[in-house]
Amino acid sequence: MADTALVLGGGGTIGLAWTVGILAGLAEAGLDLSGADVTIGTSAGSVIGSRLASGVTAEEMYEENLAGAGELDVKVTAGQTARFLWAALGSRDPERSVRRLGRAALASRTAPESAVHGAVATLLAGVREWPGRALRLTAVDARSGALEVFDAASGVSLPEAVAASCAVPVVWPPVSVAGRRWMDGGSRSTANVQLARGHRRVVAIAPIPKAVGPHPSATQQGADLAAGGASVAVLTPDRPSLKAFGRNMLDQSRRAAAARAGRVQAASCVDTVRAVWTA
Repeated sequence: MADTALVLGGGGTIGLAWTVGILAGLAEAGLDLSGADVTIGTSAGSVIGSRLASGVTAEEMYEENLAGAGELDVKVTAGQTARFLWAALGSRDPERSVRRLGRAALASRTAPESAVHGAVATLLAGVREWPGRALRLTAVDARSGALEVFDAASGVSLPEAVAASCAVPVVWPPVSVAGRRWMDGGSRSTANVQLARGHRRVVAIAPIPKAVGPHPSATQQGADLAAGGASVAVLTPDRPSLKAFGRNMLDQSRRAAAARAGRVQAASCVDTVRAVWTA
C-alpha cells in the first residue's frame, strides 16, 4: 500500500473557504496535510489541491478568504437550480442520473467557456503549472457520464484540468479539453474518496458530503476504504459551519465566516486526524 492521501471535495466558494479553514486549523495544531503522497481534488477541491501542492500554504489561503481576495461574481437563478435538480433527481440509477445531468449541462444556455477559464485563473491566483507533488484532479465526461482523473501525465494544462473539474452543470458550460466536454468532477461524487484506494492513511475533507441524486456519500466511500484496511478520516461540516454556509454556496459575503467556522471546527478534528495521519 502507498501511504498518505489527502482528498479535497467540492463545495463552491463557500466550501472552498471552509476547507481552507479546516486545513489552516489542522496545520496550526501541527498537522500539515500538504505533504501527502497524493492530493486528490474535485471541483473547489481541485483549486485548493493545486495551490497546496504548489507550495501555497493553508494559512495564506485562509487569510485570502478573510480579506475577500479573488472574489467571483457568479449568480445562480431559480431556473438553473430547478433544471439541475430535475436532471439529477430524475432517475434512481446513478449512471442514468449523471447522464441526464450531462445532457442538461450540454443543452443549457450559460456563460461562455471563457468565463469558466477566467474564474479559474482568478481562483488559482498565478498557479499555472503542474506541481512536482502527485496531484490528481477529477472531471466527468458530460456525454458519457464517465469519471476522468487528470494528472501531470494527462497532456492537459493544470488550468484546463481545474476548469473541467469546476464546470458546475447548468450554471457553467461543460469545458472543452482534449476533444471532449467536461463537467464538474463532483457531479457523481462530491469528493471521490474512492480514488484514494491503495493508500494506507486517508484524510478526506468534504464540505458537501453527498452529490445530488442516487450517489454514494463521502462517508460511505470512506467506510468502504476502511473496510479494505485503510485508516480513514472523513471531515464534513458541523452545525455551526452549516449555519455559516447559508443556502448559497457561491455567496461571496459568507466566505470569511465559512473560513472561520472551518478553523474553529478543525480543533474538534485534531485527535481524529492525528490518529489517521500518524498511524
